[in-house]
Amino acid sequence: MRARPAALAATTALLVPLSACASGADGAGGDAVASPGGAPDRPLVVAGSYEVHNVDPTTAGGLFTRLEVAETLVATDLDGTLVPGLATSWEASEDQLTWTFSLRETATFHDGTDVDADAVATALTRAHSTEGTPIATAPIADVGGEGDTVTVTLTEPFASLPAVAADTTGQVLAPASYGADGSVTQVIGSGPYEVVEVVAPSSVVVTAADTWDGDAPAITDVRYQSVGRSEARALMATSGDADLVLGMDPTALAGMATADGLTTLSVTLPRTVLLKLDGADPALGDPAVRTAISLALDREGMATAILKDPELAATQLFAPSLTEWHDEDLEPLTYDQDEARSLLAAAGWTPGSGGTLEKDGQRLTVTLRTFPDRAELPPLATAIQAALAAVGIEVEVLVGNSSEIPAAHAAGTLDLALYSRNVALVPDPLVTLLTDLAPEGADWGVMNWQDAGLTAALGTLADGATGDEAAAARAEVTSTLQEQLPLIPVAWYRQSAVVSDAVDGLELDPLERSWRLSAATWSAAAAG
Repeated sequence: MRARPAALAATTALLVPLSACASGADGAGGDAVASPGGAPDRPLVVAGSYEVHNVDPTTAGGLFTRLEVAETLVATDLDGTLVPGLATSWEASEDQLTWTFSLRETATFHDGTDVDADAVATALTRAHSTEGTPIATAPIADVGGEGDTVTVTLTEPFASLPAVAADTTGQVLAPASYGADGSVTQVIGSGPYEVVEVVAPSSVVVTAADTWDGDAPAITDVRYQSVGRSEARALMATSGDADLVLGMDPTALAGMATADGLTTLSVTLPRTVLLKLDGADPALGDPAVRTAISLALDREGMATAILKDPELAATQLFAPSLTEWHDEDLEPLTYDQDEARSLLAAAGWTPGSGGTLEKDGQRLTVTLRTFPDRAELPPLATAIQAALAAVGIEVEVLVGNSSEIPAAHAAGTLDLALYSRNVALVPDPLVTLLTDLAPEGADWGVMNWQDAGLTAALGTLADGATGDEAAAARAEVTSTLQEQLPLIPVAWYRQSAVVSDAVDGLELDPLERSWRLSAATWSAAAAG
C-alpha cells in the first residue's frame, strides 16, 4: 500500500466531560466567529436519540459508521445498491464457497497503519462469533487472505455475503483499537472523520482525518449529542443549538413546518412497526385470532392521528420501498371490527364479564410490551389497546426498556410486543429474514411459529436463486406471512430530520448506515 504519514491516534475518553456540550461559542447556537474561509469557527452539531453505550461495533450499533469514522468491506448508495467500501471489488468461486475481496490500496487507518486483510479478518471474525449480528447468520468457515486480498470461505453457498459484509457490526478497525483481551477500547477507523473524544452515553466529537484517501470533508469538525426526548431535540432545532436533528416526532415535526431557518428532510425506510405474537399461546397460536387482531386495527386512523401520514398505514409487512419484496398483488390487510368479532366467535370466544371474551373459563387477556425509544410506539400501543378492547380482547400495556422484549421472549413470558423492525439491517432483506423467520424463532422475529414452505423458500433464496425462481420464492414468503400473520404489520416508517439553513448538501440514507456528513458544506447563511 501507499505509505502515508502517521496521524494522531483517535482518543476515546469514555468518562471525561466534554467541554463543548453547552451552546455558545462552541455550540450551534452561539455567536460563533467565522473562520478566514467564511465557515463558522465551530463544529457542526448533530442531535439524535442514539446513546453511546460502548465502542464495540458488534454491540454499539452503527453510530461510528453514521459518523463516517469506520468503514465496512462493502458500502451502499442512497438506493441501497451495493457499492465499494474498503473493498473495490468482489467475486465468488465457481462452487460459490470462496469469495475474494480486493481492498482499496490507499486505505489507511487514522493512526497511520494500512488497512489489510488481517484487520478485515479480525473484524469479520469477531462479528461472526457474536450472537445476534447479521454476520453471525452467514455460513462462514474462515476469513483470511494477505495484503490487499481478503478471502472468505463458506460452508455452503450464500449469495448474500457481500450484503452481509456491509453490515455495521463488521466495521473494520485498526489493530490498536483492541485491548490485550481482544475487546475494543477505542475506535480507530479509516473513514473521512476520526474520533477526538467519546463521552458515554451522551456525545462523540470527531474531526476530519488527514489519513483519508478521498475528498476531504468541507465541514471539518462534528459533535454528536445524544438527546433522548423528541421534544428536547425539537427545541434544539428551533433554538439553533443543533444543525441537524434526527428522529423527529411527527407532532413536533408538524409544529416546525413554518419555522424560519429550518428545512425538513424525509425518506421512507425499510422499517415496519409490527406486533410480535407468541405462537404457543392457546389464543394467539390460532391463526383466526391473529387475523381478528389484525382486522381490529384501524391502521389508517392510527397513521393519520399518530404518525401524521395516512400513507404509512401498513397493508403488508414489506414497505413499498422494498421493491423486490413488496407484493402489489397481495390482498391488503384491512380494518373490519365486525369481521374480527365474527372470527373470534367462530373460534369459540364468547363475551364474558365486562365484555372481555372467554373460552373454557379462560379470559382473553394479554400483555403488550413496548418501549419509548421511538416516540410513536407508546401512543400506538394505547391505540391498539383500545382497538382490541372494542372486539373483546383485554390488553395490558407495559412500557419499559427495549431489552425487556427479547428477555421475555427467552423466558417464554411474552404475549405481544410492539416495536419497529428494519428488515434491511443489511442491504439484502433476506439476511434479516433468515434470522427473524427462523423455525427456532428470534428476539425480534417470530416466536413459537414456523412454516415449512416459507423456510424452504428462504433456503432457495440463500442458495442464490435468481430470476423467476427467486421471484416465486419471495412470493411464497410474502403470501405466507400475509395469511398466517405470525408478525402483524401496523405501520411503515418514514425517517425525518430537520436541518439548519446553515448547512447544505445533506441527504438521508434510507438504510440509516451513514449521515453522509462528509458531503455537507456550510452555507452562505452560516458565514453570515
